[in-house]
Amino acid sequence: MSELPVTITRNVLKIHDGISCWEEDEIVTEYPLTIFLNDEEFATIVCTPADLKEMVIGFLASEGAIRSYEEIKHLAVDETKGFAYVDLHQQTVLAQSFYSKRRITSCCGKSRQSFYFFSDARTAKPVESCVAITPEQCYRLMHELQASSDIHRQTGGVHNAALCVPDRVLFTYSDIGRHNALDKIYGYCLQEGIATADKILAFSGRISSEVLLKAAKIGAGIIISKSAPTELALQLAEELNITAIGFVRNDKMNVYTHSGRVLVEEHSAKGKG
Repeated sequence: MSELPVTITRNVLKIHDGISCWEEDEIVTEYPLTIFLNDEEFATIVCTPADLKEMVIGFLASEGAIRSYEEIKHLAVDETKGFAYVDLHQQTVLAQSFYSKRRITSCCGKSRQSFYFFSDARTAKPVESCVAITPEQCYRLMHELQASSDIHRQTGGVHNAALCVPDRVLFTYSDIGRHNALDKIYGYCLQEGIATADKILAFSGRISSEVLLKAAKIGAGIIISKSAPTELALQLAEELNITAIGFVRNDKMNVYTHSGRVLVEEHSAKGKG
């Protein structure tokens, strides 16, 4: 369990309807964690300082450095220095030309987008999943996800992600980086040996191409979000056999791809997706 503060308290001037006052407010923290893989600097991730071990495992798997938790010989996190040390049983086969050290921000900018396609070719495969869900279950899962994050309620500064079955949320993670929240889910599943083909991802942020690829690597057949998808994400969802559902809000939602996994009344379905 991390002892680093996830939030800090600041005195801020709040203004509403022309009236101002000083109040204490909770602010989410950012924390740089540098990963050393087999004694070589691999990446620095800017993240929320919680569940760091799970995030490191999920990140390495997502990037193709490992394919299973058993490949890790030793993993230690020095929270004071901001270092994670990972030793593998065998040297990674990744070409150094593709995996030079880099910094991964809490946003989704070019610093991350510029290198992920090589590892995706190794690790993102079409999902084999027979899981199905009703619209009502989607609404309940999204409501449960939003209600589960104390950090989001306190700060509004993190993304939330959850691994679910159709009738309930199994566990959730939060992070300032939406990709980090998904890596934490992936890492926990690998560490605990949790099967994912029959699971659903619920997510608070936009379904970008990167988010969709992480869903494919995790192996979940359905991803639901309260936000919008991008066109590239939907193209990838079509190719990778993932049902992408967006704008899950107030008993409304849009099913963009592979709609056969969504159980709707026949008389209400129009067209084919």
